[in-house]
Amino acid sequence: MAAIAVIDYDMGNLHSVCKGLEKAGASPKITDSAMELAKADALVLPGVGAFDPTVQHIRSRDLVEPIKDAITSGKPFLGICMGLQVLFDSSEEGVEPGLGIISGTVRRFKSEPGITIPHMGWNHLELTQPHCPLWQNLSLQPWVYFVHSYYVDPQDPTVQAATVTHGSQTVTAAIARDNLMAMQFHPEKSSTAGLQILSNFVRQVRTVVPV
Repeated sequence: MAAIAVIDYDMGNLHSVCKGLEKAGASPKITDSAMELAKADALVLPGVGAFDPTVQHIRSRDLVEPIKDAITSGKPFLGICMGLQVLFDSSEEGVEPGLGIISGTVRRFKSEPGITIPHMGWNHLELTQPHCPLWQNLSLQPWVYFVHSYYVDPQDPTVQAATVTHGSQTVTAAIARDNLMAMQFHPEKSSTAGLQILSNFVRQVRTVVPV
């Protein structure tokens, strides 16, 4: 069975993500060991909270290079919520530099009449990479669950895999580039669509694991 490592940096919704992966047929392992990350067939980086503490915790556990090495090696990598944002260069939420794996900035929603910040609750995706492996067997506009005040703004628009519209602002909801995939919404809280997305990730992991 494919070994999926869920990265533990003392922040994030580790157990709910693991439950979602288990429902999708995986046996995930929570770890902060560089050796375990190197041995794993795929990595998941979940996260909730603020940008600066997240980056600080990742660096304090010497996890930056293991994360970068895994992505460079071609292993399937899934970032969730803050696990998406920290992949970028910087954030308007804080002063710490991000991991710099994806060029771009994390920006705050602009205030406008009739919307609340944070953007919280169910919203539908527009799939800008409809053939992305994560979107297999989904409807054209799947409903997923968000909780965020900030969104990623990649320099390269081709990495954008889905968008979401909050008020008049259409922003990136997910990215995908080769083996690297990440999303702002919470698949583990997104009912049937979320389970399908996690199942698609698990299926992709199995396709790259030698039998």
